Amino acid sequence: MTPTKNNFDYSIPQQVDRLRASPRLFDNALLDKLSRVHWSVPLYVYIPVIALLAVKSFQSFSAMVVIVSAALGYLLWTLTEYFGHRFPFHYKHPSKFGARIHFLVHGVHHDHPNDPLRLVMPVLLSAPIMLIALLVVRVLFGLPYGYPVLMGFMIGYLAYDMTHYYTHHAKPTTRLGQTLRRLHLMHHFRDPTRGFGVSAPWWDYVFGTQHVKQERERASQD
Repeated sequence: MTPTKNNFDYSIPQQVDRLRASPRLFDNALLDKLSRVHWSVPLYVYIPVIALLAVKSFQSFSAMVVIVSAALGYLLWTLTEYFGHRFPFHYKHPSKFGARIHFLVHGVHHDHPNDPLRLVMPVLLSAPIMLIALLVVRVLFGLPYGYPVLMGFMIGYLAYDMTHYYTHHAKPTTRLGQTLRRLHLMHHFRDPTRGFGVSAPWWDYVFGTQHVKQERERASQD
C-alpha cells in the first residue's frame, strides 16, 4: 500500500455537542452566514444548470455520445474529489496563515464533523470549482463537446455533496449506504490519512489509501 503522511493535526472530539457544534468562522456576519449552507442548496443551484447542459448536449449529439461524455465528466469529478480531499484538504501548512486557511477549508469539518450546516460546499466554494471545470473542458474538448462532460462533472459533484451529508446524518439500511457511511466515519474517527473517497471509495483501493482490513473488522464490531 502507498504510505501516507499524517500532516493533519487530528484529535477525536469527545463530546457529542462538540461534534455537532457550528463555530463562528468570520467576524463579518455576512461571511460567517455564507460559510453555512443547508444541504439542499446545491440541488437548487446546480440541477437547473445540469438540465440546461443536458438540453444543449442532446441538441448537439446522439444519446450515446452524451452518455459516454457525461460518464467521462463523472470520472473526472471522482478523481477531483479524491485528490482534492487527499492533498489540499489534508495539507496543513506550518505557517499561521496556512493553518487558518486549512481550518476554514477542511479542519473545521474534522473538529465538528456533524455540524449540519457545513457538510456540503457553500456556493462561494463550489462555484469557482465549476468555473475552472468549464475552462478546462473548453480547452480540452471545446464547445459544445464540453457540455456533456461538464454535465457529468456536476452530477458527480452533487453525488459527492449528497453522499457526504448522508454519511453523517442518515441511518442507511442498504449495504451500499452502510459501507459508504462506515468508510467515511472511519476516516474521521479511525485514521484521517486513509479513506479519501467519499462518494467514490474505489480510488482508495487504486491508490493504496484504503482502510486496512483490521480496522474495517474492528469498526464493524463497534
